[in-house]
Parts: sequence; C-alpha cells; structure tokens
Amino acid sequence: MSACVFCRIVAGEIPAARVFEDDACLAFLDIGPLQPGHTLLIPKKHYERLTDLPADEMARLGQVLPRLARAVMAATGAAGLNLYQTNGAAAGQVVPHVHFHLIPRRQDDGLGFRWQAGKYGSGEMDSWRARIAAAFQTEAAAHERHADTITL
Repeated sequence: MSACVFCRIVAGEIPAARVFEDDACLAFLDIGPLQPGHTLLIPKKHYERLTDLPADEMARLGQVLPRLARAVMAATGAAGLNLYQTNGAAAGQVVPHVHFHLIPRRQDDGLGFRWQAGKYGSGEMDSWRARIAAAFQTEAAAHERHADTITL
C-alpha cells in the first residue's frame, strides 16, 4: 500500500510525531489538529474501513484506546475528549486507512458537531430494528462458517 499515507508513516517513509507504537498499532499527532494534542491511532496493517478490520486487530486497538485517551487528556489538561472514526467518503473519510481521532476538548473551545436528530414514523423503528438484526444474524452466520473453515 505504498500510496497510502498512513502505511508510508508506518514504514518510516514520512515523518510523524509518534506518541505510541507497538507491533500492531501506531499513535501520532494529526498534522492538521482540531485542537493541540489531536492524536490519531491506526492499525499498522492496512485496512481501509472499520468493516474490513479483523476482530483481533480491533481488540488490540481497543486495548490501547482508553490508555491513549487518558494520556491525551492528561497531557493537554482537557476536560473532555471526542473519539471520531469515519468509514468511506460519504462519511467524511479522507485517508482510506482505518484511523481513530482522539480530540481533546475544553468548554467553549469552538468545536462542535452537527447532530440533527430526526424521528421515526409509526412502525419505522421496529422495521429498521428487524432489518439490522437480520443483517447482523447473516453476518454472524458468515463469520461462524468462516471460523469453521480455519484449520490449525
């Protein structure tokens, strides 16, 4: 993935202000921070979207995220923190490599998030619940079949 900027950072081809690194993941400061201390956490292996990420890779990132969040907050003196992750251009993903933004927040820091909550019509919520639950069951069954084909 030589064209991927994050893969190039992992490979050391592009410099980055690294704050944490292990065999599976890398955390570094965002070069276009929304706030000082804005940090990115990425898997070292290339996966474009969260939906492509194997469970064991996500588990490793999940082990690091709380510690990294505490470190960012302690170092910046932030009162809060946003964890932000996007998948696909329609969701605002600019770099096609899974990454998590840890953005330190202060009261009245001028950052915001447009959350324009809607409402479900009569019966619509249950319809969406059923569709998502069915898709999840299909995914779970596919995962189970895949796990059965793995031999050690």
